[in-house]
Amino acid sequence: MAPRQQRHNKEEERPEKVSDVPTPCFLVDLDKLKNNAAAMQSRCDRLGVQLRSHTKTHKTVEAAVILSGGRKKSIAVSTLAEAEMYAANGFDDILYASYNKQQTSQVMCQKLNNALGLFHVMLDSKDGYEALAMAVSDKPWSVYLEIDVKYHRTGVSWDSDGVVALAGLIAGNEAMTFRGLYCHNGDTYYDKGSDALRAAGQESTKVLIEVKNRLLQKNIPCEVVCMGSTPSCSHPDESMSMLQEFSPGNYVFYDLMQKDIGSCQMTDIAGRVATRVIGHKPELNILIIDCGFLALSKDGMENNLPDGPWIIQDNQNLRLVGMSQELGKVTQEEGEIDFSKYPIGSMLFIYPYHACATAAMHPVYYVHSGDSITATWRPTRGW
Repeated sequence: MAPRQQRHNKEEERPEKVSDVPTPCFLVDLDKLKNNAAAMQSRCDRLGVQLRSHTKTHKTVEAAVILSGGRKKSIAVSTLAEAEMYAANGFDDILYASYNKQQTSQVMCQKLNNALGLFHVMLDSKDGYEALAMAVSDKPWSVYLEIDVKYHRTGVSWDSDGVVALAGLIAGNEAMTFRGLYCHNGDTYYDKGSDALRAAGQESTKVLIEVKNRLLQKNIPCEVVCMGSTPSCSHPDESMSMLQEFSPGNYVFYDLMQKDIGSCQMTDIAGRVATRVIGHKPELNILIIDCGFLALSKDGMENNLPDGPWIIQDNQNLRLVGMSQELGKVTQEEGEIDFSKYPIGSMLFIYPYHACATAAMHPVYYVHSGDSITATWRPTRGW
């Protein structure tokens, strides 16, 4: 086996070329990322809605600057670690897409609310409301009410009496400002093709506007209706112009799942895992690579896709057929591997099934334009 390349420390000079990166590592194609950002912003501009990009996929300052068009405003985060990092780097108008009732989290939210021009939290229960009502802040809390259209994960069921009741409590509390409605329409992940995605977006929009109208009938103002999922925002229906905000996240990198859904093309996928061949097993027709499930994640394996959940770039006949913690097994779908084409130390590039899960495996992203490494980005981790 060839010796593994030494990983670059933060203080060390970054590699100049993609061929020089330590493996396994997460590569970000900067040009594709910028194209994805521009395409999503163009859709929002055409429909007249504000883009509130969700940072959960990349969790980096650098990508958030690009996705916000350099404004450092109007983002959504999934963790307080993200919120604190962005606030410390000059971002404002941050939506924390949750509200944690733990005391330590309440203190962190209080600090963010006092420090930022706009800091929003999200509620979906009376318990959450009561906890927020007891949290002291220098200024009123800005609150989104999360709506469950039909994804059935979090949020108040759209057709329940609880929607109006909870919105009324928030709007009637002098320590709070009712901002509006938020929906993650994750049911679009079960659709296929642009027509189905547009139809799903239209249905979710119709439901959200119906909820908004119910609130208005009760004299509860609803300034913003925000909807997010990369599939629906990648192929938005024209009716989504009735919304005020889009909040997609995965589109920053896209992935094979999004490609299979129809959100993007293969050429839009901006994230890959670089790996090296470290062993040959001719008797088993297998290459051993230095990429295991700690570099790629296991997301997608449960789907039992006929060709597996991953694609090896420019090697459509190769398949990743097994992983342990740090190693992977690659075989050839048809015929025997010509091992001379894959010498020890040669590189392969794997497209992830789910970029959010794969990116979360890596403490640093190697950003490239063409074959040149232009930067290293370090995402925040933890909660």
